[in-house]
Amino acid sequence: MSGRRTGGGVRVAGEGARKAGEARKVGEVRAAADAGVNLPALRSHNTALVLDLLRRAGGEGISRLELAERTGLTPQAVSKITGRLRDAGLAAEAGRRASTGGKPRTVLRLEPEAGHAVGVHLDRDALRLVLVNLAGTVVGERYTDVDLGAGAEAVVAAVAGEVEALVDGWARGGGGRAGTDADADAVAVAAGLDADAMAARHGADAVAAGPGADADVPGRTGWTPVNPPTVRDRSTPSSRTDPAPEAAPPTDPAPPLGAAGSPPPPPGVAAGPPAPAPGATPAPPTAATPFPPPPLLGVGVALPGPLDHTRGVLHRVTGFAEWDGFPLRDALGERLGVPVAVDKDTNAAALGLAVAGERGSFAYLHLGTGLGAGLVIDGVVRRGARTAAGEFGHQVVQLDGPPCDCGDRGCVEALCLTAVSRGDLAEAARVLGIAAGNLVALLDIDLVLLGGRTVTGAPEVFLRGVGAVLDERARRAGEPPVPVRTVPGDIAEGAAQLVLAPLFGRADA
Repeated sequence: MSGRRTGGGVRVAGEGARKAGEARKVGEVRAAADAGVNLPALRSHNTALVLDLLRRAGGEGISRLELAERTGLTPQAVSKITGRLRDAGLAAEAGRRASTGGKPRTVLRLEPEAGHAVGVHLDRDALRLVLVNLAGTVVGERYTDVDLGAGAEAVVAAVAGEVEALVDGWARGGGGRAGTDADADAVAVAAGLDADAMAARHGADAVAAGPGADADVPGRTGWTPVNPPTVRDRSTPSSRTDPAPEAAPPTDPAPPLGAAGSPPPPPGVAAGPPAPAPGATPAPPTAATPFPPPPLLGVGVALPGPLDHTRGVLHRVTGFAEWDGFPLRDALGERLGVPVAVDKDTNAAALGLAVAGERGSFAYLHLGTGLGAGLVIDGVVRRGARTAAGEFGHQVVQLDGPPCDCGDRGCVEALCLTAVSRGDLAEAARVLGIAAGNLVALLDIDLVLLGGRTVTGAPEVFLRGVGAVLDERARRAGEPPVPVRTVPGDIAEGAAQLVLAPLFGRADA
């Protein structure tokens, strides 16, 4: 197999040495492809390729030879990568498989519980959280009422309290072990996170000291509870039901993000609290600096837009103008002390569907307390230059229609919600079908997926209504109709993938 090698066991492919899919992914590592791909980025990419194949193989596992064949890497490079993953606890042997010649092959599998992420779906009136392992399996869940109009401070406190209760309750229930920063860092390093991402977790000084350097900080043996939420708890049966612990005493506010000694976080990720100055006595954990029991890689939050995904800043959330300009990512990141990513609910759902295996180009249309769309084109989530793609509910289809909370009239969202409020679901489905037809004509997508609490409450009505409009449009155009399906639209699960998917090579998370 042709190709040349560079340092660190990373192989730079020549013609025919790599699969076409891998070559495409290499291009996604850097937006400026013409500037080349540096070695750390390429190592991270190669590790992500191997991790993704381990994840896809499931419990049956995959051999090193198969990994080499499917990635185009040399067996030596694969051995180095899998060795690092095993040392970090991310991979383990899963037995042996018969070989066509020679000794049986050792099979490796992903260790799902080596890392976790919390996914948060913050809706206008409800809050759902899931704890997800590396395989994408939900291992814990909480659900509660919330009022997005209660104000930023109250809502952030509620979200932070529920995140703590979810993770701490899972650990107390025997789901996981008490972790340390070394646990989370080992996952991060083995998965190829660079120094900037590590700095976002601990601050520059801690990164210079090495992974897990703060593991011996006195008292850091568990996650100190944050302030409990003030909303009524409607936890699922699997959730913790014991009384919420008291909050720790107030502490001085944390220094602002990006202060001296703490570099700014990478795009899309909030920094945790900065590391103490060299020689200073580390402060004990407080409500403002909690610590996760399992290796928690971060928290993904999905909520209605519009918002800026890159900066984690909300815009004028429809019906809640007071959120305009609020830095949700940074506020929650400071409070929890772990990386936080923020995205629109529909984008998170679309990402989750793509990670779960939905292929091609599709639109996920979500009808619940509002209406929006998540767009996946050629397998990649498309957000637009300002995270404004998918504001599907605010296309005007009736010039003299009812007023919409966005300030316009005759928006699809206003028409659909008006029809739903009077119990005319068939009309809501027809209007949704008209808007879906516009989207199909504009983007030439392969599939329309429907979700959201209104759709799941009457799936057949919406399948018939939307399908009938799209079928009629296809008949007039002499084209095959675009298929329509309903899906669970698990937004919280998709929000967790905002944290997990980059580990497996998805550049669109």
